[in-house]
Amino acid sequence: MLINKYTVIKGRNIVLVPYREEHVLKYHEWMKSEELQKLTASEPLTLKEEYEMQKSWQKDENKCTFIVLEKDKYEQTGNEIDSMIGDTNLFFATPEDRICAEAEIMIAEQSARGKKYGWEAMLLMFLYAIKTLDVKQFVVKVSFDNTPSINMFQKMGFVELSRSQIFQEVTLSKLVDDNWKIWIELCLGKFEIIDTKSEL
Repeated sequence: MLINKYTVIKGRNIVLVPYREEHVLKYHEWMKSEELQKLTASEPLTLKEEYEMQKSWQKDENKCTFIVLEKDKYEQTGNEIDSMIGDTNLFFATPEDRICAEAEIMIAEQSARGKKYGWEAMLLMFLYAIKTLDVKQFVVKVSFDNTPSINMFQKMGFVELSRSQIFQEVTLSKLVDDNWKIWIELCLGKFEIIDTKSEL
């Protein structure tokens, strides 16, 4: 997360901000949900462990994590915590090799589901990774029973690579090309990648 420590990305309906210490408490509450644990293949952590995880992620050059905010709510209140609805991540094999990234998206707030916020957040993350990190391929691993996510990625042009009966998940992949990049920009319409370091 050193990569995106000072990056904010604004779309039409959502804002992506770096995962910081003040977000941990609400994130921890989300991850008490057995449904989210199952969908994200996550183990429950104590609050202390969650804070330690956030700190380690912040220093990790192989991860890129953003918290997803509901834009209207955030612009009305200015409160990131109240506006949090999920998170999106990229994982790299090594800091030197960012050609391929494993991507994740989670919309944790029930009230924010079914509004295409996950779609927009994921496309913003893809575009950021293509433009800023020069990623050439994205891979996603989705639980067999997470049909909405599988359908979403397939609509984005991902194709199935493999299925793991052991992990009960499907792996899908998308190679980046100019046509796909243009398609993402057309889907997103208005977007902005902001370097907040220059504003400090």
